[in-house]
Amino acid sequence: MQNQQQTILGIDPGTNIMGYGIICAKDTTISLVKMDILKINAKKNQLEKLIETFDFVSHLIATYQPDSMAIETQFLGKNIQSMLKLGRAQGVAIAAALHKNIPVFEYAPTKIKAAVTGRNNSTKEQVAAMLQYVFQIESIPTFDATDALAIAYCHYLQNANIPIVQKHKTKKNSWKHFVEENKNRIIK
Repeated sequence: MQNQQQTILGIDPGTNIMGYGIICAKDTTISLVKMDILKINAKKNQLEKLIETFDFVSHLIATYQPDSMAIETQFLGKNIQSMLKLGRAQGVAIAAALHKNIPVFEYAPTKIKAAVTGRNNSTKEQVAAMLQYVFQIESIPTFDATDALAIAYCHYLQNANIPIVQKHKTKKNSWKHFVEENKNRIIK
């Protein structure tokens, strides 16, 4: 992502509430463009909800012109009917992006949590707190919105090629050297 700007749309699919987060990245600078939710009228039938989801994702794409869309994959649940409905909502959001030739990337919930917090079993509160810190957000609207932002941020981190640690083949980069230099940090 050297010297280029990229806009990423993150979607947390849902049948009644869909979260979305949009970020813009240029080199190693990243900023929040928008984060919010779409509340879908619970009284609508399933087909009406799917149309609303498709239209809204299409609207986000037309407005923000993302270079890619990242979406959370389904996870195993006990309620098969809920899983089917969620799968349809996810499919419609993906179809809206593909219809506009936007590449789509899917991430498992554990992968998203690990990318954002370093732990794949983090709570929603921990993920939200980390995003609040990274993006300097004053207040978090809902977990659906932060989940979507986490998905977009995960996609950025997976593709940014940011050098976290410079690796040099010297003895100073060995575990032995680390232990010698950090004896006060070693717990016995």
